[in-house]
Amino acid sequence: MTTMTNASVREFKMPDVGEGLTEAEILKWYVQPGDTVTDGQVVCEVETAKAAVELPIPYDGVVRELHFPEGTTVDVGTSIIAVDVAGGAAPVTEAPAPAAEPAPAPAPEEPAAQPAARQPVLVGYGVATSSTRRRPRKPAVPDAAAQQAVAAVQQELNGQAPTPAPAAAPVAGAPRPLAKPPVRKLAKDLGVDLATVTPTGPDGIITREDVHAAVAVPPQAVPEAPAAVPAPALTAPASYDTARETRIPVKGVRKATAAAMVGSAFTAPHVTEFVTVDVTRTMKLVEELKQDKEFTGLRVNPLLLIAKALLVAIRRNPDINASWDEAAQEIVVKHYVNLGIAAATPRGLIVPNIKDAHAKTLPQLAESLGELVSTAREGKTSPVAMQGGTVTITNVGVFGVDTGTPILNPGESAILAVGAIKPQPWVHKGKVKPRQVTTLALSFDHRLVDGELGSKVLADVAAILEQPKRLISWA
Repeated sequence: MTTMTNASVREFKMPDVGEGLTEAEILKWYVQPGDTVTDGQVVCEVETAKAAVELPIPYDGVVRELHFPEGTTVDVGTSIIAVDVAGGAAPVTEAPAPAAEPAPAPAPEEPAAQPAARQPVLVGYGVATSSTRRRPRKPAVPDAAAQQAVAAVQQELNGQAPTPAPAAAPVAGAPRPLAKPPVRKLAKDLGVDLATVTPTGPDGIITREDVHAAVAVPPQAVPEAPAAVPAPALTAPASYDTARETRIPVKGVRKATAAAMVGSAFTAPHVTEFVTVDVTRTMKLVEELKQDKEFTGLRVNPLLLIAKALLVAIRRNPDINASWDEAAQEIVVKHYVNLGIAAATPRGLIVPNIKDAHAKTLPQLAESLGELVSTAREGKTSPVAMQGGTVTITNVGVFGVDTGTPILNPGESAILAVGAIKPQPWVHKGKVKPRQVTTLALSFDHRLVDGELGSKVLADVAAILEQPKRLISWA
């Protein structure tokens, strides 16, 4: 890669598009060297651990160089594209590196390259006031002043008040382990002392994989046989049969979902209850609403009435709509409902939510559901749409599944799984008749939702779907 020294060349850095995320993968470039770009023009699409996002360039000019090929994961704050704001033509030799080659190093920072006081143009996007370049590991112990400054910055990134604890590192005679805030939080959650972790990242940075490896290996085994830890990682590829096996890298949304589900399953004590219900009347109401002019052009299906039934059940049992504050040891009851809808996408499972769903009319709820599903299918769900959920619905019935034991979305207290709706023999008015039947499963956090409360909510949802006129009498 050619180093940019021209004062007219501006380096566009990977912004924090996910509110605190530290890296993003470049999915697609929309420009090439020599192309003219304008302020606000989308130049590439990136995927974070939360969603796929399109990045606009913040100035006018001509593309000089793409620093990374598609498929490369880049740290936030790293320059990804160089633009000549003077309009100079790009050199013929400068072209994006092929995907098979190692990613080139980013161009050096140029002071005053970014325009001052620029307003953000998308969530989490803006001009950084300081560099996020990693500090190289130093062989000597830093002095006390430098150690305290580093500790203060890292605590601010973690959202914590400054404490004197990190300042004790020089006294211990060992440098403070280098790790990004999310990795430090992961280590804290898993009870891992970063000082005991062997770093494998660049410049001695401790990665998530290093933390997980420290958990997987017994502490006493580390000093006795340190060489045995990396051995499996080195020998595993040798047994890989490319003709009969396929390895898929876990990253982006899928990686974040996996970590979130593991954290939820081993943090919140799950309880799941089930009920099988006759929803024949609800299915008839769905068909009637499809003919109603108030719903013209809107998506009307059983999920719409199931969502409304859950919202009514929450209104009748408001304590179900809560979260657990571990730090304060408090239950936080929400007086609003951000209704999450689990959606399967090519990039993995995501759970966008409908903000203030409790305040929406049935037509408004139908419109919001339609927009949510369409956006998810297109892969355009924004990070904001997946934040702040309070309860979730997952419709496993669309796959022909009768029921399941859903795992809570992190930070939420309950999730309702809806099974397949299909004709089954049912006792109706004293006779066995074919009726439309489904099974509902409600998982809830037993720290804040006891069996009585969870049972009441599930029973209310079932009662409404059996007799949808209760939407009027209970609303």
